[in-house]
Amino acid sequence: MKIIALFLAMGLERLATHLFHWRELRWRDPLFDLGLTHSARLGRVWPYLWLVLTLAAAVAPVVILRFTLEDALLGLPYLAISVVVLFLCLGPQDIGEEVDRWCRALSDGDEENERIYGHALLESGFTGVGTSRGDVPGAVFVQANNRIFAVIFWFVLLGPIGAWLFRVSDLARRRALFQAERDNTESAVAPDCERRANDVHAVLAWLPARIAAVGYTLAGNYDAGREAWAARSPDGSLEARNDHLLREVGLAALSLSREADEADTAWFIRAARAAKNLALRTLWFWLVGVAVLTLFGVAV
Repeated sequence: MKIIALFLAMGLERLATHLFHWRELRWRDPLFDLGLTHSARLGRVWPYLWLVLTLAAAVAPVVILRFTLEDALLGLPYLAISVVVLFLCLGPQDIGEEVDRWCRALSDGDEENERIYGHALLESGFTGVGTSRGDVPGAVFVQANNRIFAVIFWFVLLGPIGAWLFRVSDLARRRALFQAERDNTESAVAPDCERRANDVHAVLAWLPARIAAVGYTLAGNYDAGREAWAARSPDGSLEARNDHLLREVGLAALSLSREADEADTAWFIRAARAAKNLALRTLWFWLVGVAVLTLFGVAV
C-alpha cells in the first residue's frame, strides 16, 4: 500500500505543479504562532513540551483519518488519504524547478528573482554575492532531505502520520525562522524559540539525513563521499551537524571541479544543476530501496 501511495504521490507531483501553492499550508500558521508564543514565554524544559503539543495538535486530524479509514472499503479511502497527505508533505516547492529558476535568474542577471529563489534554498543569508551563490549547491543537498527524503523515510516508517509529523515540524521551524527575521517588536518569538523549533525538527531529520548522505555517496563519487563522512563534524547544534553532513558528503560525492577559464556565473550555475541532478539520482535509489523493502514485507 505504501509503495503504491508513494509512486502515486510522486506522479501527482510531476503532473499537478499548479497545486503546489496548496503545500504552503498557511492556514496552519496561527497554530504554530500560538505554540511558539507560549514556548517563548516559558522556561527551559516547558518550551519543548509546548512545541510537542503543538505538533501533536497539528497531526491529530491525520491520526483520526488513518485509524478511521484504514480498513474501510478495502483500504481505498486510506490509500487516497495517504496519496493526498504525501503530496502535501513533499516540497512545498519542487526543488529541481527552484534550482532551475535560480540558475535562469542568475544567467539573465535578474537580481530580484535570484534573491527570491536563493533565499528559498538557503532559507536565510542570501546576499547575491559570490559567497552566497557558492553556498547554493550545498543547500540543495540539505533541502532535498527536508523536502523529500525525510518525508519519504517517515512515510515508510509510520505512514501518512509520519510524513505529516515531519512536515509540520518543518513548518514550525520555518515559521519560527520567519518570525525571528521579522522587524516586528511585537513578536513574542525570541531567537531561543527558533533554536528550540530547530532542535525538534533536527531530531526527526537526524536518521533520514544519514540515509540521504549514504544515497549521495552511492549516486556520486563513493570514495570521496565516504572520506567526507569520516571527517570530524564541527561542534554545534544537532541541526547544524545534520546540515554539515549533508552538505559536505553531497559536495564531495559531486566531485565537481572548476575549469581554469570558467566564469563565476557559469561555475555557480553548473554546480547548482549538478547538485540537483545528484539529489534526483539519489531519489531513484530511495524509490528502489522502498520497492525492495516492500517486496520483503518491511514497508507495506
